[in-house]
Parts: sequence; C-alpha cells; structure tokens
Amino acid sequence: MVVRDGRETADPRKGVLLEPFHHQVGGHMSMLKYNEHTVCKPLVSQEQRFYETLPKEMMRFTPQYKGVISVSLRKDSRGRPSLIASPQADGHASFDMGAESSLSTWSKLKREKAGGSECSLASWKKFKTKTVNESCSGTALLRAEFHFQTEVSCFLEDSARTSAERINYNPWGLHCHEEQLTRMSSEYHENTLHRFLLLENVASQFKYPCILDLKMGTRQHGDDATEEKRARHMKKCAQSTSSSLGVRICGMQVYQADKGHFLCKDKYYGRKLSADGFRQALYHFLHNGKCLRTDLLEPILLQLRTLKSVIEGQNSYRFYSSSLLIVYDGQEQAEGTVTLDHPGYIQKNGCALPYVVNSHPKVDVRMIDFAHTTYKGCRDNQTNDEGPDQGYIFGLDNLSRILQSIQTGE
Repeated sequence: MVVRDGRETADPRKGVLLEPFHHQVGGHMSMLKYNEHTVCKPLVSQEQRFYETLPKEMMRFTPQYKGVISVSLRKDSRGRPSLIASPQADGHASFDMGAESSLSTWSKLKREKAGGSECSLASWKKFKTKTVNESCSGTALLRAEFHFQTEVSCFLEDSARTSAERINYNPWGLHCHEEQLTRMSSEYHENTLHRFLLLENVASQFKYPCILDLKMGTRQHGDDATEEKRARHMKKCAQSTSSSLGVRICGMQVYQADKGHFLCKDKYYGRKLSADGFRQALYHFLHNGKCLRTDLLEPILLQLRTLKSVIEGQNSYRFYSSSLLIVYDGQEQAEGTVTLDHPGYIQKNGCALPYVVNSHPKVDVRMIDFAHTTYKGCRDNQTNDEGPDQGYIFGLDNLSRILQSIQTGE
C-alpha cells in the first residue's frame, strides 16, 4: 500500500486480474469475474447495506454476499488498462503485470478472424455506436442479431447482413466494460483504490446459462433521484411494459441448440416491446431453436410464487430499479420416455434430450441490483412506506400470468 496525491493506492506489483463477466446481459455497471464462482461490481453504499441487513427469508432469492474488495485501474507497458483487485489475506492468485491486460479482449478483436477476414476493433465500435444510436432514436433496435457461441465467442451481423465479426464475451457486457474503463481512466489516477462488492456468480452452476434480466416494478427512480432523473425514468416506464405490466426486459441470452450458440438481446430491445411483444419475447427465451422448453415452466412458476410470498412479507421495502434474473441451462437433462430413434435420449416436444431418471430441469430465480432499494431504518429512505412493494408484486403477478398462458398453449 502506498500513498499518492494524498490517496491510498494499491501495490503495483501484484493483484488479481478482473476480467469482463462472460454472461452479463443487462445493467449499466460492468460486472467482473473475480473467480469461477464470484463476480464483483462497483460498490454503492446503499446496496452494501441491503446485503448486510438482508432479511433471512430473502437470502435464497439473492446472490450470496461475499464482502468487499479494493480494485485499482492500471495500464501495461502498451498503455492498455486493466482492473486489478488488491492482494487478499486468504491467498488468492496474484497477477503479474507483465501478462496480458484484461482489456486485451479489445486487442484480440484485431487479431481474431471470422470467415477468413480479420476482425477490426474500430468496426466493432462503429457497429456498437450505430446500433445504440438507432435504438435511442426509436428505430427498430437491434436489427442485428447477436450470436454468442458456446466457446464464449460472438458473431455480430450488421443490419444489412453483409458481414460477421467474431468477438469474445456477451456484447452488452463488453459495452459496459469499455464504458467503465473509459470513465475510470478519465476521472481517477492510476492505482487509486476503488471499493467493489463481491457476489456469487449465479450463472456458474450452468454449462450454457440462458439468462433473462427483468426490471421489476412500476417505478424505477430512487428516493434520491433528481427531478431530471425522476422525469426521465418515469417516461421510460410510461413508454414501456413497466407501466402496463410492472416488468420489462433489460437483456437476455438464449442458447440455440440447433446452431450451438446464444442469441442476445439488450435493454433497448426490451424498452420498445408492447405487452404482446413481451409475451413473445418470453416465448423465445424458452425456445431453444428446436422446441419450446415447457419443462421449465412449472419450476419457474413455483419459484415466482414463492418469491411473491417472500416479498409480501417485507414491510416497507421498495425495490426501485432492481432486476430479477431467471436462469436455466440451455442443455439441461430431463426425464421422459426413451425413444428408439435416439438411444439414451428422451423425445420431448420434438427435442432429443439426455435421459436421466427422476431428473428435473434446474432453474434459478434471483433478485439483483439494490442500489436504490429503500426500507424502514435505511438512512437513505426519505418516505414512510408501509406494507410490501405493490409495484413489484404487480410485475410478478403479470409475469406469472403470461408464463401460465404459454404453459397452457394460449
């Protein structure tokens, strides 16, 4: 530990290299991979207090809180920035600054090839800017489909479908990571310490994690929001399914078993959906390219019902701007009847899936993002709310209703 310009800074010799989290589908802060089962994100004191005072009955529906770590921005000999976690007393692996930086991902874009042509970092940035600008201007967002392969690579096709580029990681996660590194590089000295939350990587238990990120509730702004921010968030809610359904899509990735890659959508896609479009998006989240995974519906609905009962028991809690993750494995084992044309497999809705007796599809439902969550006793609470979060419950009810309609084939 050293002091620079009156600030604590990290020892520049060692640390844990933080890489972009492969499966980040939503949010605006970059999620980083600390190790196989742990991710980290910039610390917000209100979110930290929530995790530290979390009601016991909610623990099964939130990521495990693993504490706080110090992180610093550093650059290698070529000027490429990385985020490095300070050495820990529990003996985590150290990082040699002579190795590749975490943002060498961007450098790899220049070297990787797709279809025999070299992938250009400049063209990726141009593509990203183009699609985001189209989205914000109200045109058909993400006319391009993101194809995210199981080797954790991704093909980006432009709106004219004339080219494809191969990149690593989910495109939205890369976007958030680049934005965060740019912001930190411009605002802070190199090696300045930042505090990050360590959280359970809920996707680590899945081989091909299909993830749906849902922004819950009819209100998204926190109590501390400025008038300008309040108006902006209220407009987003009014113009999306947040107002009509109490839930909207903030991102998703779905494994396509017929093609061996993920399809990805981001928050701009979710904002423009109508109620019927939201239902169609849920249908596609449960479709693996070959068939509808109806075997997932009952376990998802069961967890949503349980979560609703937990939320109903939380007096004064308001989960403004929080999200709900629904995660399942794109190649999940399932029970059924063995068929002769697929020895060792079952035939289910036209799909041949691995056969295991008494197996059930693994589904995980988790609440995340509590930077604007308030409750009685929280010093950021500026209201005297009583009872449960009715906006959140409204969203859960509509989500369950739509999933039930898909289950019954309506």
